[in-house]
Amino acid sequence: MIKLISTTLIERPVKQVFDFISTAKNDVQWQDGALATSQLTLNPIGLGTLFSSLRYFMGRRLQGKFEVTEYEPNKKYGFKSLSGPIQTQTLYSFEIHQDSTRVDASLQVKQSGFFKMTDALVTRFAKKQLNDNLTALKNFLEADKHLPLAVHS
Repeated sequence: MIKLISTTLIERPVKQVFDFISTAKNDVQWQDGALATSQLTLNPIGLGTLFSSLRYFMGRRLQGKFEVTEYEPNKKYGFKSLSGPIQTQTLYSFEIHQDSTRVDASLQVKQSGFFKMTDALVTRFAKKQLNDNLTALKNFLEADKHLPLAVHS
């Protein structure tokens, strides 16, 4: 199993950062390889909420189903994969840091099938993607601080 951790500071209020990250349809705006993500359950987002995701990873197109495993507004948002050749557990933690929001992202990956290759290769690729995603998130959210952010729907 691969375990990765990355951190970034975003010059936006914690509520805006949390709401943006925990809204599945926003993934395509900041996650490399994300083609479409949608919430499957009708209830407001919370523990047990299901969503699907279509994305590219290491040159392969992957469809996955995910379940929210941690949801504490403005503090934690986590989910795990329920299907696909790569089993993941992702957790975002949020903390107010002066006038910014500190986002800690942790990712655990267990691969199988085609993706059951050397841990070093998958680790290097996943670490780069995690860091690139957090950089893209920061850049996107800080681009125009006066624009309203997408909220849960």
